[in-house]
Amino acid sequence: MSKREEFIAAINVIKAASQTITPELYKGLLQQAVQEHQLTMHEATDIINASGLVVGEKVNYLHILGLTIAELENKNEDTIAKRVDAAHNERYTASLRAGGLPRKDGRTQEQWRTLLNCARDTLKDTHKRREHIMPILFQEDLSKLATLNAPTETDKNHPQNPKQINRQQSTILSTIQVTAPQIESVQILTDPNTPRGMVLIPEGDFQMGSNGENANESEKPVHTVYVDAFYMDEHLVTNAQYMAFIDANPQWRKPPDWFGIKRNRKTAIDKRYHDGDYLKHWDEKSYPQDKAEHPVTWISWYAARAYAEWVGKRLPTEAEWEKAARAGQNANEYPCGNAINNAKANYNCNAGDTTPVGQYQANRYGLYDMAGNVWEWCLDAYHPRFYTNPIHRNPIADVNNLGPVNNQLTSNTIQRVLRGGSWLDAAQLLRTAYRYKNTPTRTLAGIGFRCVKTKTQ
Repeated sequence: MSKREEFIAAINVIKAASQTITPELYKGLLQQAVQEHQLTMHEATDIINASGLVVGEKVNYLHILGLTIAELENKNEDTIAKRVDAAHNERYTASLRAGGLPRKDGRTQEQWRTLLNCARDTLKDTHKRREHIMPILFQEDLSKLATLNAPTETDKNHPQNPKQINRQQSTILSTIQVTAPQIESVQILTDPNTPRGMVLIPEGDFQMGSNGENANESEKPVHTVYVDAFYMDEHLVTNAQYMAFIDANPQWRKPPDWFGIKRNRKTAIDKRYHDGDYLKHWDEKSYPQDKAEHPVTWISWYAARAYAEWVGKRLPTEAEWEKAARAGQNANEYPCGNAINNAKANYNCNAGDTTPVGQYQANRYGLYDMAGNVWEWCLDAYHPRFYTNPIHRNPIADVNNLGPVNNQLTSNTIQRVLRGGSWLDAAQLLRTAYRYKNTPTRTLAGIGFRCVKTKTQ
C-alpha cells in the first residue's frame, strides 16, 4: 500500500465514524499527510475534499438534497431510493451546468457534488440513513417538547448511569436526552463499534408492562426497569442465515424423519430439542424457493439459542426485547405507535404467510418487524406473575439454568417467553406489552427469533 493509499484509508476510518470533523482535526490531518505520508499540502487537501468530510459544521443530508423526513417516512426502500436518486440527479445536474461558478456557501462546485454523492449514498443505505436521521428526529422532538410541561425530577432512587463517557474516545459520538410526560429518558447513541446488521439500544429506565384495558394479568403492574446497553439485530434471522448455521453445524440439521431416530445425532438435531416439526417447511437440506430473506420459522427455543451462540450472540431477555420494541415511547400500544394496520405490520393473515424481513417501517430504534411476521423467542422462563415482585435492574427469569445449549437440557415443561406476535395473529397479540409462551421444544409456522449482544466497555 502506497503512502497516499495509507492516508486515504485513515480518512475512510474517520469518515465511517462521522461525516463531520473539527477544524483542529482537519489541521492535524494535513500535518499527518505531510509528515507521515510524504504528501504535499495540496494533495492532502484534495483527498480530504474528495472524501466528503465536512469541516466545522454538522451537515443535514436531507437539507442537502432538499428532502424532509416526512417524504421518506413510512415508505419502502425502493420508493426511498427513487426519491433520493431523483433529488440527487436534479441538484447534481444543476451543479454541472454551473461550471466553475462559485457557490454562496463557499464550496466549490466539485465539493458540492461530492457532498451530494455522500448525501445520496447515506440516505439510500438503510443502516446509515437511520443513524443520520435519528438525531435529527429527536432534535425536532426536543423543540416540540419545550412547549409541554417541564419534566418531573428524576426519581432519586433510580440508579444513575453507571458508565461514564470517556470524551477522549469516540465510542459514543452523540447523545441526545429527551425527557417528557409518557416518554422515557432516551439516549440516541452513535457507536462506531456497533456490529454490522445490529442496532445499539441505550441503557436506562423504561416502563415495562401495561395497566391498559386490553392488558392481561400477566402484563401487570407497570413497573420501572433499568436495562444496560446492548446491541440487537435489526432484522429477524432469515432462512438464508439459518442455512449457513446448519451447513456449518450438521448436528442441527433437519432429520429425514421427524424425530431423527434413524440418524446419528452428529448429522441431525437431537430429538430432545424439538417437537417433531422442526424446519417443517424445508426439504431435508434447504428452505423453500424464494424464501431466503423470509424469517426462519418452525424453530425451537433450543435451536434459536444454538444459532445465537454460533454467531457470538444470544437471545434477548424479555426486558431487553420490550425496551427495544418501545424505543422510548412508553405510552404506545405497539412498536409502530398507538394504532396498527396492514401497512405497518404483517398480522391477522393479511399477507397469507411470512414476509421478507425489513418490508415494513422500522421503529424509532431502527428495528424491523418488532410487531408481527413471527413471534420471537426470549431467553427467560415464563412466569405469569413475574411482575408482581419485580426486579428493577436487568431482570431475567431462570438465570441459573442457561448454560451452553449443547451442554444442558432444561425441562421441556418449563415454558419460555415469546414476544411480538406473528402473521397469523390478531392485533391484540402484537401489543408491545403482550406476553406469550410455549415449551422450549415447540416449533410453529409463526415462531422465529432475533439475537442480541451485550455491549462491553
